[in-house]
Amino acid sequence: MERLIEKAEILMEALPFITKFRGKTFVIKYGGNAMAKADLKAAFAQDILMLKYIGINPVIVHGGGPQIGEVLKSMGLESRFVGGLRVTDKKTMDVVEMVLGGLVNKNIVMLINRYAGGHIRAVGLTGKDGGLIRAKKLDAEEYFRQMGDFRPTELLDLGHVGEVDYVDVQILKHLEEDNYIPVIAPVGFDLEGNAYNINADFVAAAIAGSLKAEKAIFLTDIEGLKDENGNTISSINVEKINDLIEKGVITGGMIPKVKACINALEHGVKKAHILDGRIPHCVLLEIFTQEGIGTEIIV
Repeated sequence: MERLIEKAEILMEALPFITKFRGKTFVIKYGGNAMAKADLKAAFAQDILMLKYIGINPVIVHGGGPQIGEVLKSMGLESRFVGGLRVTDKKTMDVVEMVLGGLVNKNIVMLINRYAGGHIRAVGLTGKDGGLIRAKKLDAEEYFRQMGDFRPTELLDLGHVGEVDYVDVQILKHLEEDNYIPVIAPVGFDLEGNAYNINADFVAAAIAGSLKAEKAIFLTDIEGLKDENGNTISSINVEKINDLIEKGVITGGMIPKVKACINALEHGVKKAHILDGRIPHCVLLEIFTQEGIGTEIIV
């Protein structure tokens, strides 16, 4: 009986959050170990469906760097990186589009649909579908400068590496009305028809901003942001984040992620969250419990 009462208390704790977020949109960047391990993949799919069933509208943006690397290797093509960005020539871009828009995207769609029932289904998109993501060639020099990683001796033409120029959310609104869950691969296009490989964190931020989402949620392989003493920060504002970057506390690959969070907030998203995707049901634990498990970022 005590276990049943405990379950009821958990449900009651979640009720105010369910009421608050019903009808809202959450954009979730899915990547890391959460995308690689079978038990975590299943937990993620169940979390997404739970959100949809209780009236929240999840939009998923996924990565796929390791999968791209594996396919390139199998084809005898070298992966080359500059400052964490994959140098993407035309042949590599063809592989990127095939892996992200095909293999990875459709596996996520099928995973969610395996657990789905009734009238709810996932559907896969790239930025080309419905003109969703207009892109432009990344200004590598400006990008590295913003990331605090400017190294002119290593700058070169990164090829088909892009950044978001414009998001047309019309197709996402239609899918929401018809109870579909969009699963988006971070591939954009320009007016000349060129395809671009775009950092999935920045795609998620741009889509969240364009939708004026309630939350932008980023799954990672760390517990959350850390302070100067190595303790996980439960809540932080943009000013403090910039301070931690200047002090060298936030470094390396976390800088683009927190910059993406800041971009989302600057474009109207209420809160951004960095979660440990290695924890099963991390999305539900962060959203529907008082304590949460990751770092929330606010203006």
